[in-house]
Amino acid sequence: MAVTTRIVLVRHGESQANADGLFTGITDSPLTTGGREEARRAAHLLDEAGFRPASILCSPLARATETARVMVAENKWPVPVTVDVRLRERDYGDLTGRTKADVRRSDGEEDFTLWRRSLDTPPPPSSDALFAKLWAQDALRHVEPENRTRAESLLDVIARVRPVTEAVQAGTAGGTVLVVGHGNSLRALCLLLDALTPLEVAALNIPTGHPLMYDLASDGHPLTRGGTYLDPAAAALAATVITHEGGT
Repeated sequence: MAVTTRIVLVRHGESQANADGLFTGITDSPLTTGGREEARRAAHLLDEAGFRPASILCSPLARATETARVMVAENKWPVPVTVDVRLRERDYGDLTGRTKADVRRSDGEEDFTLWRRSLDTPPPPSSDALFAKLWAQDALRHVEPENRTRAESLLDVIARVRPVTEAVQAGTAGGTVLVVGHGNSLRALCLLLDALTPLEVAALNIPTGHPLMYDLASDGHPLTRGGTYLDPAAAALAATVITHEGGT
């Protein structure tokens, strides 16, 4: 089959909350110096691969928009960044802002794993105070009130990224698309592109700053299931580190 669409997925570079070992969720955490370097490295890998996006879709959260801006500036792409609120990270509810180590210790390994890796079990919901604080962030002001969550399962994230995925598969998002998102919004997108099973998506970890390229056939399905990392050895090593931390 002929390639009709090329899509590259990039999880934002390391954020301060990532570095601090927190459940970040929809908190608007900036990039670290290392995260900006990851974004530059991703841009160089894409340039070496000859990738030139016709459109760039990006989460509204600062760690993603900054990653996209760094990549655009590095490669001098004459393409605007289109912010799409549906690409925001999963809402981790009451876990937001807590360290992963604390959640593991206080709630136990079983619940920790269930909340992080299951398809349909959301974490405990945000308190009224946390809900108000999170949704008052400027980056999320365009999310309609009826779509403002207190916690999300991965299935909830899949539901909101599905229209984005379908637009990319149909070619209506542009023939060559860069998507800059988050560990869970991109896991959801991969599940839809690759028709992943629950076990496969539970095992899927997407490392920060590593471009994952898909070539889609005319029917919208990937020519290579799982796509191709532009630096597969480094991406595999980074994904292993995430696995040891309990997953994305």
